[in-house]
Amino acid sequence: MKLFLKTCFFLCVLTAGVFSQDEIINDFSINDPYWRQALGGAVLSLPHVQAQSAVIAVDGGSIKAYSAGGIPMWSFFTGGRISPFITRSREGTSYLSRTNGTLIAINRSGRELWRRSMGGPLAANSVIGWDGRIFAPLQNKILCYTASGNLLWEKEFEHSLLTPVKLDRNGGIIFALDNNHVYRLDPFGNAQVYACYGTPCALLSFDDMQILVLYRDRTMELLGSSADWFLSASGGASIAVLPVLPAAPVAAVNRGDYAAITLEDGKIVLVSVGERKILWEGNTHLREASSFARTEVEMLFDERGVYVLSKEGASGFTIDGRRLWYTLLQNAAAIPAFGEDGVLYSGGNDWILYAYKIEERVLQTRGGIFGPVPEGSYGLGRPHPIYMSSILLSENEIKSRLDQIEDAVNSGRVGSNEPSWTTFLLTTASGTAPIQSKIKAIQLLGQLGSRETVSFLMGIFSRESEPLIKAAAASAVGNIGVDPEGIAMQTFLYSLVPGGVVRDEQVLLAITMAAGSLCRFSGPPLSDSGIRILNLLTENPNPAIVRRQALREIESLR
Repeated sequence: MKLFLKTCFFLCVLTAGVFSQDEIINDFSINDPYWRQALGGAVLSLPHVQAQSAVIAVDGGSIKAYSAGGIPMWSFFTGGRISPFITRSREGTSYLSRTNGTLIAINRSGRELWRRSMGGPLAANSVIGWDGRIFAPLQNKILCYTASGNLLWEKEFEHSLLTPVKLDRNGGIIFALDNNHVYRLDPFGNAQVYACYGTPCALLSFDDMQILVLYRDRTMELLGSSADWFLSASGGASIAVLPVLPAAPVAAVNRGDYAAITLEDGKIVLVSVGERKILWEGNTHLREASSFARTEVEMLFDERGVYVLSKEGASGFTIDGRRLWYTLLQNAAAIPAFGEDGVLYSGGNDWILYAYKIEERVLQTRGGIFGPVPEGSYGLGRPHPIYMSSILLSENEIKSRLDQIEDAVNSGRVGSNEPSWTTFLLTTASGTAPIQSKIKAIQLLGQLGSRETVSFLMGIFSRESEPLIKAAAASAVGNIGVDPEGIAMQTFLYSLVPGGVVRDEQVLLAITMAAGSLCRFSGPPLSDSGIRILNLLTENPNPAIVRRQALREIESLR
């Protein structure tokens, strides 16, 4: 059945990738840019294209953002030199670090949200988890923060990072260290370790907890839980026979059951993991470049096709292996980025950001207000029966457990306890515990910061008649900082419009501050609803303290 589904997937994407000859873009070299903008400094990072904008790091400590049409949107000075790694969440928040080890979050409008000391600079791009958490990789450490900057856990290693950190199919991360060990960390910091027989140069995550390891000696190894595929180098077993690559791999990306791999000889191959064979190979732009030895390469693999990006240029292929186009870049300072709008963004050595319109096709992604919906969830939005047996019933036991969780949250030592503690907090907040315990449980959910709990908290807000509890639920969502589906904003708005039920001053004040917090974090289009809420709160007959706070929140958004 699984093989049948995988075959169907490939046939679907194969059909989606077939174009008539009129639609195939010929090989070419770029001459006239779609637009260009002076950066005012040397390019440090590849552009990060997302949320209808491109963000780029510039030497000297500045981050600059441009619209898809080339209009300067904002510029942010970090206060010092920065590492060349930027990651953006689906809300458009940029995460980067200064070389002194300070992690900084900047919203899509160019406003700083928070900064935290990590003890060292980023060694690779951060990874955004399914619920907005940030996995921040240092040279020999991984830290996990909530979207609002609360530390959940950290893992330190004796060896340094060897490969980029990638999100795996279960919402955790995978990476290799320079001792040739591959790590899988789940969202809560629990680790699995695999000892490899050689030096990994790329990792790919597949279903069934499988990790494809690509080695410099051109071989591949599949690690995982499936009995048919499990291959343990340390145990000496070799069950799965994967093809030997024609040349050493440089970069790889996968979609479904298929891995696209760029090789050091400038070729690209598509490997079917299920069929255990190479389906096709082709020549990238690297074959046309004068020199590409040991070049860095980024790859994309989506419904449009497979794309290879390097400082030398870029190439696009259909799923069935026909080259759509290639281009050579003569002046690139960093790897370019290819956007969902078919535009190639390249930062030049001349301190200019260039945008080239390559394709008319636009990537269609399923999403809510802010773009692609996460592939899954961590199950933190509802109590889990497996942890229910540990729920304590007496008031003293509940208070003691809440104090324990509070201490761990404040010290960044949540880690593997997060699922069980979240179940306890959800149960306490919605149960028959004393009001103060319910309020504290709600506050701690806000500090744990998973956006999966937003719906639960808004359910509490709508159902509860006690103003203190309603206010706590609103404040908790404000502390989480993200509301990607607009659930909280919609709930707040319905509670305020004519016929709404909220009249209590404390609840109104909590809504005011939460709406302001969500607007600052996420920006437009969520802020459109938020500003409407804040404008309603500036009007009579709302209490004077609420009207003043609403005006302050509006002013903070300018």
